[in-house]
Amino acid sequence: MLIKRRQFLTTCGLATLATQISPFTAQGKLSPNTIRKPPRLQVGDTIGLIAPAGIVDAKDIEAAQQSISQLRLKVKQGAHILDRYGYLAGKDADRADDLNLMFSDRSIKAIIAMRGGWGCNRILPLLNYSLIRSHPKIIIGYSDITTLLLAINARSQMITFHGPVATSTWNQFTVDYFKRILFNGEVVTMQNLNPSEVRVEIIAPGKARGKLVGGNLSVLSAMVGSPYLPSWNKSILFVEEVGEDVYRIDRMLTQLKTAGILNQIAGFIFGQCTNCSLGDEPSFTLMQVLQDHILPLRIPAWYGSMIGHIKDKFTLPIGVEVEIDADVGIIRMLEAAVNLV
Repeated sequence: MLIKRRQFLTTCGLATLATQISPFTAQGKLSPNTIRKPPRLQVGDTIGLIAPAGIVDAKDIEAAQQSISQLRLKVKQGAHILDRYGYLAGKDADRADDLNLMFSDRSIKAIIAMRGGWGCNRILPLLNYSLIRSHPKIIIGYSDITTLLLAINARSQMITFHGPVATSTWNQFTVDYFKRILFNGEVVTMQNLNPSEVRVEIIAPGKARGKLVGGNLSVLSAMVGSPYLPSWNKSILFVEEVGEDVYRIDRMLTQLKTAGILNQIAGFIFGQCTNCSLGDEPSFTLMQVLQDHILPLRIPAWYGSMIGHIKDKFTLPIGVEVEIDADVGIIRMLEAAVNLV
């Protein structure tokens, strides 16, 4: 009986281990812990436009349609894209419905937010994360859209994309990264276009590997303590900000530190702090604040990447393994972010 019992336990142990290693369950279905990559974009695909945050004008939609049509893509608007509810683009339930319907609509191949602002955090409990996972699609944006990107990555275990919104400047730099990553499925190395204009400032030298995670700093800070954030273990954290005094950057980084997030990461990138000021005197510089928080972590880190409220933007795949080099400010993808099949 003892031998049989040991054989039974050994067999069970091997079966459990096999389940942990394999991306599939015993029923042949994809494991809920396996990250999903959305299908790549192709010429002629239809893009869903939504307004999950701030108010959108008809002229903004017209301009966005022109920009997207130049990518040889079609456009389908969310039903509530022109709604208004105070400073929001419609009521929470309606904005959430637009997003859920875009994922369930088989004619839609990718979803682009019209703009940021504020409001995405309010609709997180109303999203159907199981539906989203079962219909993986590209979803892209930045600023307040950070909320959706992180929540869907965490709850639906799907790669999401920090990049232009529909009202962004779709210049050659931005379009090039957008196409290479989302159309071609390339494994891209991201480096500043003109180092003399956007200078890399090294916080701590070195290289690191990890899962790329991040977004707007104030939006990320507002999500701390919620069930909508991904794992930070050995991740590469990128952040950006706009219009904040240095003391507020200090406050938000302190929040990430006291929440235990900074102590888990393997690397750190601060993209751009656009229109950020010192505030009232006396003050630290932004670099002094970054050094205070990041240097004790002994991880590679730098300031000055093409991420944020700027015209030239990288398309950053959240949840993809990357390698960074803080000495030269490079983000190197180690795998494709979309499914080419």
